[in-house]
Amino acid sequence: MAKSKVRKKAVYTPPQKSKAPEVSPRWLVPTMVALWLIGLAWIAVFYVTASTGTNVPFMSDLHNWNLGIGFVAIILGVVLSTRWR
Repeated sequence: MAKSKVRKKAVYTPPQKSKAPEVSPRWLVPTMVALWLIGLAWIAVFYVTASTGTNVPFMSDLHNWNLGIGFVAIILGVVLSTRWR
């Protein structure tokens, strides 16, 4: 019968535990949620005022750029959510 070879590799050692877990800054979550809500509210107000013909001084001048403003706020909230630990 064939003789088995001796193992040359060392025994498995698990990786060392990492340092203390990172904590998100206190301002991150409120800012993230506020951006989501502001973006959603901006788009909703634009649609409501556009469909009823209401003239809002600043929003009426921007026309469809209001959608861009709302979506940028929402996207910034999503970008901040990637930093949340």
